[in-house]
Amino acid sequence: MSMDSESGNRFRGSDMRPERKSKDRPEAELDRELLDLPPELRWREWMRRIEAVLFASASPVPREDLARIVGQGTSVDLLLEDLAADLEGRAFEIAMVAGGWMFRTRPVYAPAIRAAADVGDQLLDLNEFDVAILAAIAYHQPITRDGLKDIFGKEISRDLIGRLHAQGLIGTGPRAPRRGAPYTFVTTDAFLAAFGLESLRDLPDAEQLNDAGLAARA
Repeated sequence: MSMDSESGNRFRGSDMRPERKSKDRPEAELDRELLDLPPELRWREWMRRIEAVLFASASPVPREDLARIVGQGTSVDLLLEDLAADLEGRAFEIAMVAGGWMFRTRPVYAPAIRAAADVGDQLLDLNEFDVAILAAIAYHQPITRDGLKDIFGKEISRDLIGRLHAQGLIGTGPRAPRRGAPYTFVTTDAFLAAFGLESLRDLPDAEQLNDAGLAARA
């Protein structure tokens, strides 16, 4: 990215006073402002810091966490845009999911990942019915096992629910306000990340579900 006069304005007004160190905040040792670097190199270093954090994180990283590693008043969104452009042509991309950012392999490489035995064992093991259950929970949450039974017309096993819970795709919601106060189930941020959704508002609409053959079940 070229550093024109508009870009240079991103660095003005930064607090140049040294940050007070704290034993309770190990990140206080980090030089965020990088005032010893020229603007172009400073911007590039901030991009690489964000890249390193996203690479090291197994879950989406929120904006406020990324803001802790760059200069005061610096636009995290602009850095992410430039990093995304820098990654054009690579096998992975930046995706915003569950209110944060993470690296995600581009869909075109999915067959190659599945073909690699050591990697394939780490992928989510979901069959079509598992996905249908997840869709029902996502659209009707919080929902009980009885609620799922009403949708699918049969009992949903505790083992299936336990397996989805163990994979972190669903969690326990509030107890239902009826006799016995049964547990309800809700989807998690891991669910959003697994399916590349920024939020539940990005769930497919009825027409898309129908095309996927899930409308009647979800």
